[in-house]
Amino acid sequence: MIPVKVLAVRYLANASPALCAALGAPAGYPSLAMVTTDCDDATYIALDEATKAAQVEVAYGRSFYAGAANASTPNAGEVIGILAARTPGAVRSGMEAALAALGRIGFQEASGVPYLAHTVSSVGSFLAKEAGVRPGSALAYLIAPPLEGMFAMDAAIKAADVKLCKLYGPPSETNFGGGLLAGTQSACDAACAAFAQAVAQTAARPMEG
Repeated sequence: MIPVKVLAVRYLANASPALCAALGAPAGYPSLAMVTTDCDDATYIALDEATKAAQVEVAYGRSFYAGAANASTPNAGEVIGILAARTPGAVRSGMEAALAALGRIGFQEASGVPYLAHTVSSVGSFLAKEAGVRPGSALAYLIAPPLEGMFAMDAAIKAADVKLCKLYGPPSETNFGGGLLAGTQSACDAACAAFAQAVAQTAARPMEG
């Protein structure tokens, strides 16, 4: 696994109402926690974990263009995530859960090609909204470079009884592509395995024929 590097974390116990509203925090959620890392997709999964561990909502999450290798400043990385809560204690608990999750989630590599094929067994409020499914549903979170990602998405969809909920058409802000598939946990696991195998096959033999 390629480890995720957490670059910066900051807390605002009582952020200004104008800032909270502009970021999309729910009314009455003045406490914010901010994080930047060098891996956007793993961070989105980790932010979703935070919504299951504490009374927090993801107020803001955005990938940066071109990816961590082209970050504009030392602590920018590839993504910013902002959690919101009613109390400083709750938002800190949520961020601690997200940071712990980042130690368990990361990209794999096949012949120098990085990819993410991760089953979220029970999504929280953030990924549920992103995929248009109910909280508690299982999702396959699949991401790879553009060609590998689209080729492997087809393999993943065909491999199991899953529904395509969200396609991240290439190029994403970080020049990757993939999507979210919903189904049972075992179906999502099968889709992830098929995705990983298809990425590895393409990475090993990029020219077909």
